[in-house]
Amino acid sequence: MPKNTKYVFVTGGVTSSLGKGIIAASLAKLLQARGFTVTIQKLDPYINVDPGTLNPYEHGECYVTDDGAETDLDLGHYERFLNVRTSQANNVTTGRIYQSVIEKERKGEFLGKTVQVIPHITDEIKNRIKTLGRTRQYQFVITEIGGTVGDIESLPYIEAVRQLRWEMGHDCAVVHLTLLPYLATSGELKTKPTQHSVKTLLEYGVQPDVLVCRSEHSISKDIKRKIALFCNVIPEAVIEALDAPTIYEVPLLMEREKLDEMVLRKLQVSHSSTVQLDKWNNFLTKFRNPTSEVNIGLIGKYVELKESYKSIAEAFIHAGAVNDCRVKLEWIHSEGLHPDNIDSQLKNLQGILVAPGFGNRGIEGKIAAIKYAREKNIPFLGICLGMQCAVIEFARNVLGLKDAHSREMNPATPDPVIDLLEAQKNISHMGGTMRLGSYPCRIEEGTLAFRVYGKPLINERHRHRYEFNNEYTKKFTEAGMVLSGLNPDAGLAEIVEIPTHRFFIGVQFHPEYKSTVENPHPLFVSFVNASMGN
Repeated sequence: MPKNTKYVFVTGGVTSSLGKGIIAASLAKLLQARGFTVTIQKLDPYINVDPGTLNPYEHGECYVTDDGAETDLDLGHYERFLNVRTSQANNVTTGRIYQSVIEKERKGEFLGKTVQVIPHITDEIKNRIKTLGRTRQYQFVITEIGGTVGDIESLPYIEAVRQLRWEMGHDCAVVHLTLLPYLATSGELKTKPTQHSVKTLLEYGVQPDVLVCRSEHSISKDIKRKIALFCNVIPEAVIEALDAPTIYEVPLLMEREKLDEMVLRKLQVSHSSTVQLDKWNNFLTKFRNPTSEVNIGLIGKYVELKESYKSIAEAFIHAGAVNDCRVKLEWIHSEGLHPDNIDSQLKNLQGILVAPGFGNRGIEGKIAAIKYAREKNIPFLGICLGMQCAVIEFARNVLGLKDAHSREMNPATPDPVIDLLEAQKNISHMGGTMRLGSYPCRIEEGTLAFRVYGKPLINERHRHRYEFNNEYTKKFTEAGMVLSGLNPDAGLAEIVEIPTHRFFIGVQFHPEYKSTVENPHPLFVSFVNASMGN
């Protein structure tokens, strides 16, 4: 076992979106499978303080941790692979770095010195990197640096890595992910982009220890030797990363290429353990060999960019494997749903999920889909805004409150069945001010929610400002909608359901955030199971 915490940095070159997060998570999984304790963090080079105020079209899903951090979606991959909870410390942005340094300067902590990128910004970055290793809770800290080498925004992070390499010696290693493009006209893989990417890193003073090369075609030994020669690494340190049918195959591909062994060698960590991936392989076996198939509609307003609902899509993969079932997601834009086309759009679905979101766009399409699911007895799951839309639909079409709505969408509604939290009414700053993170929920026995969870008290993660308006509780319960889960401290409705329906449940929280390969979320497992029986 390593005496000191070991730090591994994952950088990317040539192009963005090569999958640094998946490579980092795969390496972490392999080290964990050898018995080491591992965590991963993401350094994002944008100046936003966190992704909470970013448009999902630009950045995909905003992931939320137990401690209420709004983070990059890669943290979802980290948790799904490792089954280890992340926190505020696992995601750092340039905005947060500069905010912290400026606050220290305002307090006089730099004793009147000129505040500069070097050393003050780089010292702050190094401090954030080492935070996770200080407690000795983890033997390995893997740090993914967002962006592409050569980007102006990434320079302070690369400089911090350069300094840490000198400070830490053999306790530090760099894995660089690049692309080997294939030219069909000449029928060959081209190494020049990788050479230039490494050359750029070298100009910044950082020599990568391992090169992971994304490719559509197998990389020959000759090409590996060529890359090694021009990039100052040994041939065994050139790792082939072929396109995989699913991200969950990548740890096995990286094990075959001995990525973890090469990193341990570079860090001078002796090991006698073998990789134990029995649970992972069992999951993959079920995933590859489903005995049935089910069509589930995901109704949302960001469906053009599926990254916006990344955790939901992955939770269905986990739940499908448990049920020996392949879940075929139909991505349906809520803006295109109307009463006159609802049947033709949804008639082939065995289950309907209405996704979370913010704002008025597409809201009536979501409500129409919920009405269809309720009246046709189709299994339904509503998440966050999806739960709120279920409340609005029930109020309008069962309670007869025709103008019922959420104050978020219609501040002048006469029946605000969804209303702003009292604590949110005087807030002007949008970032990091919602009800965020893990909160308890007490579940009523004898309900669908209790059957799903099998226990009376749960904890789930939240990200919202508006809540079910408790002034309408009596009307809803008398008409047949049960408030089956309540926050024990504030009495807020967390779960609503219709007992007379085959499977109709809406949750104010985000269950998708807690679904992992080893612990699929019970709500998704039960929803898929109900949809299979439809």
